[in-house]
Amino acid sequence: MNISWRPLDHAEYRASSWFPGLTGLRALAALAVVFFHYGGPVVDRLQGWIAVQLFFVLSGFLITTLALREEDRTGLVSLRDFYVRRVFRIMPVYFLLLGLTALAVTLAGTYQSSRLADAMPFYLTFFNEAVGYNTPYPTSWSLGVEEKFYLVWPALLVLTSFARTGKTALRLLIAGGVVTGVLFGALPLAPSQRWAELSVHYCSLVVGCLLALALHHPRGFAVFRPLTSPAAAVLVALGFGVLQLSVKPLGQRLGGHWQFVVPVYAAGSALLLVAVIAQGPVRRLLSSRPLTYLGDRSYALYLAQTGAAGVTGLVFPTGLGKAVATSAVALLFACGLRGGSSCRRSLSDGGCWAVFAGRRRSGLLPGCGRNPLGGNEVRRGRCPAACAAGRGPPRPGRSSGRRRAC
Repeated sequence: MNISWRPLDHAEYRASSWFPGLTGLRALAALAVVFFHYGGPVVDRLQGWIAVQLFFVLSGFLITTLALREEDRTGLVSLRDFYVRRVFRIMPVYFLLLGLTALAVTLAGTYQSSRLADAMPFYLTFFNEAVGYNTPYPTSWSLGVEEKFYLVWPALLVLTSFARTGKTALRLLIAGGVVTGVLFGALPLAPSQRWAELSVHYCSLVVGCLLALALHHPRGFAVFRPLTSPAAAVLVALGFGVLQLSVKPLGQRLGGHWQFVVPVYAAGSALLLVAVIAQGPVRRLLSSRPLTYLGDRSYALYLAQTGAAGVTGLVFPTGLGKAVATSAVALLFACGLRGGSSCRRSLSDGGCWAVFAGRRRSGLLPGCGRNPLGGNEVRRGRCPAACAAGRGPPRPGRSSGRRRAC
């Protein structure tokens, strides 16, 4: 494989419909969360809980990038198409796991005592993050955060698309205003106020949006272009590794409040995304077959981890063995759904629509020929002929590509 060691050009970035390294990044983020929950003290220094923020940054970046490229291609951002894609991407796996969880605790006679009954109204309406107590479906809180983002941000992109001039500047102003408001308004209150604590997560999502807006514009891309050099990308990746290992001591220096670490981590995640989109050793490592295989199934793996831990706990009470076994069982479940965690779509021609979980491969940047848990890629030659020819996506209900065995 030939690698160019020069920085990526803006034209090359805009022409790229497949960023394979982002899929592997999702895999590492999902495994970091699982190992944090079940790996015990041996992986405590990794502080994998914060990898959810990497998912958020990825989601904001991908959703915004797709919308901007759709706007360039068609002249508008279709809210209808966006929401249909989100429904088919998120809800089948989400509600299947919620139903299986409810069935399991009901058969065990703990539906009430587990407090799943109390949380069910929140889970059915995607207010998961409002559940402040433990339940058998705890990791779904992040979907509640993302669903609010999906409702607001695409609509803002549509509203600002009618601006005749200064469209990018207006969007940057809005997103920058949100981040500034969180940093100086909500963040100081986050340790004591629940609403302020939740707002910190939206900061990560909007950081991803800001990155997408910047890279989409030639001037913004020029600012980050040096980081797309393979040599610089290696340094950025190493620096992010140091940041990951420094999460706990950094939190202690900031008064023991994890909320104060999140904006720093989100900024580091954004720089990492820039380093991953260009060719080089970092992207080649992250786009390796094992990592892309895991990344394609990361959404279902992430959601299934609690149920999987219930199974593996019969053999491994805690520790590294339980984390490995839990990851394996959750992966088997995700594999049974045939990669139901996301769909591969195209950035260049509208892409292939996801139909049902069993017919989708996950990736991070939808792409024909190509998101937090949320997003999306398709390899070249995998899309239907009509999609590849630029005649638009198949109608919902039709297969968006060949069915792949797990």
